[in-house]
Amino acid sequence: MNQTGLEKNISQDIVLRRVSPSFIVLKRMGDILGSIIGIILTFPIMVFICLLIVIDSPGSPIFIQERLGLHGKSFKIMKLRSMRMNAEENGVQWAEKNDQRITKVGHFLRKSRFDELPQLLNILKGEMSFVGPRPERPCFYNEFEKYIPHFRYRLKVKPGLTGWAQIMGGYDLLPEQKLDLDIEYIKKSCLSFDLLIIMKTFKVVFTGEGAR
Repeated sequence: MNQTGLEKNISQDIVLRRVSPSFIVLKRMGDILGSIIGIILTFPIMVFICLLIVIDSPGSPIFIQERLGLHGKSFKIMKLRSMRMNAEENGVQWAEKNDQRITKVGHFLRKSRFDELPQLLNILKGEMSFVGPRPERPCFYNEFEKYIPHFRYRLKVKPGLTGWAQIMGGYDLLPEQKLDLDIEYIKKSCLSFDLLIIMKTFKVVFTGEGAR
């Protein structure tokens, strides 16, 4: 697989600019306030969706999985289950377009991104932020780094509920394309960029762009 421009000139292109301490504080304050409000407003919705999930596909409506966060620290991500139980009985798989493992309710959840709502708790706990690279599983980091040098550079910042890569393509992006966009976010990270991503995220939610 051909290397991207970032991979060819990694020493020059991947440069973290110094982030303002005030931006870090404001971002965390926004995460705490936003997650508390979000949990209160969406809790009834999550309960209703959980009932639909159980009716459509018996099993726990909450899906918990290990992901890597800031500096590679492991944490448990929470999602509303969009796939059938035992979806990985044949081994770990990268989500594909028109994935047959996705349930009927799951298609709606993925298109609307409602499956991500429980991650408001991850944000409140400080494991995630509203904006940042999407957290990936340890096994995928190990696999991708075999042919995408420096994929772990995404761990330089806290993972997010949404991010630049998600609104620019989401599930349709290849891992190397995600890396390029995530690094672009890291290099440009600031309050105005975060607000732009959040506003564009609402468009993705309403249109279902990039869903699988």
